[in-house]
Amino acid sequence: MKRFSASLTRTKLKRPLDSNHPLLCLVDSCKSMDQIKQTHAQMITTGIILHPFAASRLLKHLTISPLPYPLSYAHLVFDQIPSPNLFIYNTIIKAHAPTTHSSHNSLLVLRSLLRNSSPLPNQYTFVFVLHACCYGLGVLEGEQVRVHAIKLGFETNVFVTNVLIRMYANRGSVEEARRVFDWSTERDLFTWNLMISGYVGSSDLVRAREIFDRMPERDVVSWSTMIGGCVQVGLFTEAMELFREMLLTGIAPNEFTLATSLAACANLVALDQGRWIHVYINKARFKMNERLLASLIDMYAKCGEIDFASKVFFNEHSPKRTVWPWNAMIGGFAMHGKSKQAIDIFEQMKVTEIAPDKVTLLALLNACSHGRLVDIGRQYFKSMSSIHGIEPGIEHYGCMVDILGRAGLLKEAEEIILTMPMAPDTIIWGALLGACRIHEDMEMGERIGKLIREREPNHMGCNVLLANMYSESGRWNDAKDLRDKIEISGKKKTPGCSSIELNGTFHQFLMGDRSHPQTKQIYLFLDEMAIKLRIAGYAPEIGEVLLDLNKEDRETALSRHSEKLAIAFGLINTAPGTTIRIVKNLRVCRDCHLATKLISKVYDREIIVRDRIRFHHFKAGSCSCKDYW
Repeated sequence: MKRFSASLTRTKLKRPLDSNHPLLCLVDSCKSMDQIKQTHAQMITTGIILHPFAASRLLKHLTISPLPYPLSYAHLVFDQIPSPNLFIYNTIIKAHAPTTHSSHNSLLVLRSLLRNSSPLPNQYTFVFVLHACCYGLGVLEGEQVRVHAIKLGFETNVFVTNVLIRMYANRGSVEEARRVFDWSTERDLFTWNLMISGYVGSSDLVRAREIFDRMPERDVVSWSTMIGGCVQVGLFTEAMELFREMLLTGIAPNEFTLATSLAACANLVALDQGRWIHVYINKARFKMNERLLASLIDMYAKCGEIDFASKVFFNEHSPKRTVWPWNAMIGGFAMHGKSKQAIDIFEQMKVTEIAPDKVTLLALLNACSHGRLVDIGRQYFKSMSSIHGIEPGIEHYGCMVDILGRAGLLKEAEEIILTMPMAPDTIIWGALLGACRIHEDMEMGERIGKLIREREPNHMGCNVLLANMYSESGRWNDAKDLRDKIEISGKKKTPGCSSIELNGTFHQFLMGDRSHPQTKQIYLFLDEMAIKLRIAGYAPEIGEVLLDLNKEDRETALSRHSEKLAIAFGLINTAPGTTIRIVKNLRVCRDCHLATKLISKVYDREIIVRDRIRFHHFKAGSCSCKDYW
């Protein structure tokens, strides 16, 4: 819009303007767009809009008020100001910067400012425009702005440096962010934290740790970023070590630190440490919010304490206004095979009118899979788009393949894959191949295996699964040929690994492991345990040994599986009646499942095993999965 004439401006600005002018006070009290427009009209008719202070007061209210005023109106006000000062320019640039759809206006206003040559931009001008380049704009525009900042001597300014590091890191140019960091002559704590965050965002924990170790001082953000980064890439033990070190330095954790540390405990099944964090939250009187509550529920559920997770969820003081705690509880019940409870929670969630999201439905379908609830699973899958307005993703289709495949409905599972609206990946075909193995459908298994290998000739999971199927059906030559191909490819099969926590220390075991300091005791105990189990009726599932060995060698191989070593270690080192918790990275085999049921009965222990698929609660000779996993 055309600006008012310069002569009129000069006339009006001769009048002094009191900061307590009634119209200016009225601006601050506006509560709606209609009131703003009425006040703006009076400011125009009285002429005070031509005063920079009055214009900036109106513009400031429009851009920082919690009321949702349209930015287009603020920009219209800006265009009517005859001679904007730098504060006004910066206000409108800042207002446009964080909004993806209008961030380009920040750049346009900067260009207008540079063309006018007066006033000159200051450090805040460049910070606001570069902030827009972090989100709505891109690196190319940011580098153009950076050139102007250099010309005006602002590149070494710590605020400009910081936003440049953020811009490059956010846009994936972490190496350029590092160059800015290395060239900077001024650094504050925020500079160091931004560089760590950049490396964490690119999953480069080695270089993030290098920057972290060089920091002259650290705050809660520094520690939390490193802890979160470790959790992000699966370095859970390192995350817990950092958390302990942080507490020793005297820095109090924040909500994010606690939530990520609880995630590390959940993945390590470090129940004692998770409980300690829960006590700390209560003693430090942290305000329990939905994210922290969800982290606590998830930790207890993944540590095998599903009943306590339920108590935390149903606590009357637990906030449940968002979907996160509900998802954690549904997911917790699902992984423990408590399908009915998971469905009950979902139905309660609907009553509270909290809208489910994709995670909710994924957890619900998992619950149906573990509970053999085929028809209910079909209903929930259909309801995603028809009732909840959520288009199923490939992971939801994968759940349906799992539900149908586990139930032996292999043809229907294949039909789901062939009619998906997106191209199936090797993961979803692999789920069907796994179902073929469970139900011993060699014909379909070979066909699916061939299809996967055509897409990815060296797909390790497919080749191993198919080789195992050949072994189970006695086709030793076919199994050997496939294993030879795996060896030639140079890829290594993920070895079975089981871990157990004892007094805050994690002990890991591989199949046939002899590296543990207590190896001699463990193997002697295994021999004694084998005798007791045979008396109790144990007959080894030698079909689980997928090598062409004699009966005795197969039984020996079975007795050395990683979970049996971990259980033996737990029985040796804990008091009678103590619950033993084991984590395994692969699916529990049939023989270990059978043996663990008998161990729980013979030794009168509850044994909780979390494998790659779900939780198994072994007690008094039976398992919570009812032999369906």
